[in-house]
Amino acid sequence: MSTASGTRVVVYVALGGNLLIAISKFVAAAFSGSSAMLSEGVHSLVDTVNEVLLLYGLHRAKAPPDDAHPFGHGRELYFWSFIVALLVLALGAGVSFYEGVAHIRQPEAITNPAINYIVLAVSAVFEGTSWVIALREFRRHKGKLGYFEAFRQSKDPSTFTVLLEDSAALLGLLIAFVGVLSSQWFDEPRLDGVASIGIALVLTVSAILLARESKGLLLGEPAHPVVREAILAIAAADPGVRCANGVLTMQMGPNQVVAALSAEFEDALTTPQIEACIHRIEKGAKAAHAELLTLFVKPQTAEVWKARRDAIEQGNAPYIG
Repeated sequence: MSTASGTRVVVYVALGGNLLIAISKFVAAAFSGSSAMLSEGVHSLVDTVNEVLLLYGLHRAKAPPDDAHPFGHGRELYFWSFIVALLVLALGAGVSFYEGVAHIRQPEAITNPAINYIVLAVSAVFEGTSWVIALREFRRHKGKLGYFEAFRQSKDPSTFTVLLEDSAALLGLLIAFVGVLSSQWFDEPRLDGVASIGIALVLTVSAILLARESKGLLLGEPAHPVVREAILAIAAADPGVRCANGVLTMQMGPNQVVAALSAEFEDALTTPQIEACIHRIEKGAKAAHAELLTLFVKPQTAEVWKARRDAIEQGNAPYIG
């Protein structure tokens, strides 16, 4: 299964599961009057909308380059991932917190609690299935990296968004279960409202993590170090290159990278020979990493490269040249 198809399967499974779960939670909340179940219903509805936005982002990211977007539309997915994070915070966490506070101020006893337990159990099965599928896809790409490190370095927000959403959903179900059970056990309806506030806190943390990672990708993160190392190795091995100074990369989409190589060529080379050398390097780099859209090569001495890098690190360089 390709990366793109695997990602879409994860999102489609999450979409179908969250839609069914949202409907069942709202029905349970209507029959029982549980604030925690209503918060969970809003949570699942927000997740459903999020999956639709992720699918739209995946579709838009496939659009080919044009005059207005010469490097493609890969960052469309990053934009919609950021919108997803805002929705989780504004709608999911916001409504859950409001419902929790309202239920604490004006508590109402839960009626027909059995339906809540049934819906929570069914929801746990659906969410758990989606979580396992998302986890398998995430593990398939993370390699030897730890989970948090892989999350930080991932360039495909759709998979880690679904995984994080499902993790938050399972934790939210546990909180809702504890809230419903404790409010019934202790005959204290306010505990149901406290559970809603707990769900809001879980969603807030999830939204902050998603927003932070999506923001980094949207602003422009470097590609994985292996891409830079491969380009440097290919350039250094070319007979026309005296010194491969360094490479700057930028992730333009989950599978789209733009790179700039600084290299010092042999003095005896003519312009056509330098062009042929650049063509060989670009061809080899794209063969090694298909996600490489464009490789810009700048003839530059090692001293000039180092001076520019030092200026950038010190914050004194207006641009990267």
